[in-house]
Amino acid sequence: MSTLYIVATPIGNLSDMTYRAVEVLMNVDIIACEDTRHTQNLLNHYKISKRLIATHAHNEEHSAKGIINLLEEGNDVAFVSDAGTPGISDPGSRLVESVRSSGFDVVPIPGASAFTALVSVAGYIGRSVHFEGFLSPKSGRRKKRLEELLERDESFVFYESPFRVVRVLEELSALDPSRRVVVGREMTKKFEEFLTGSVEEVLGILKGRQAVKGEFTLLVAPKGVGASDDYDQETEEP
Repeated sequence: MSTLYIVATPIGNLSDMTYRAVEVLMNVDIIACEDTRHTQNLLNHYKISKRLIATHAHNEEHSAKGIINLLEEGNDVAFVSDAGTPGISDPGSRLVESVRSSGFDVVPIPGASAFTALVSVAGYIGRSVHFEGFLSPKSGRRKKRLEELLERDESFVFYESPFRVVRVLEELSALDPSRRVVVGREMTKKFEEFLTGSVEEVLGILKGRQAVKGEFTLLVAPKGVGASDDYDQETEEP
């Protein structure tokens, strides 16, 4: 039976492709992708030549019907988003739902994700973490959601653009300036940077720059969790 492969791709550094991901992209018949030009650059890097079809947020539902037709014809198809793991604040979830409902296998090819990359270098962040994705661009709705997330008192991660990151940190600072944050900017790329400290401290660093550039991933820790806190890991008795 034909298969849809959901393939994670690098979030910046092209060397972060897994061997299995490269192998799958080499062997499938067709690659569906969020942006054909962007994906073509990745394929050129690995000397892969395949037919590409556009499947993005604005046409995902319609494109899924075409992909199901391709699978019915006996083609194996891979889907990639522009960066990271499809379906994680990227297109892919509707496609997966439609293809699986049509009786075809959907196979994950795991790899890079900005969310897991930041969590892996954040240090101790408590026992749970909530992934929020992108916050609302509307100020009122965003502030309300930040209040809700802070009230939950567990770590949460969200993505933000360079055009709004300072504004969002200002809103966070107004709500809880001492809350610890870990900020990843341009992760895996040439100008990769990590900033750690209170919301107020990190906000001061960014506001002191002439320009704020790059893609941001932010983690906000629970109350009382500091960069070098001692903590005990609970263990069950044998």
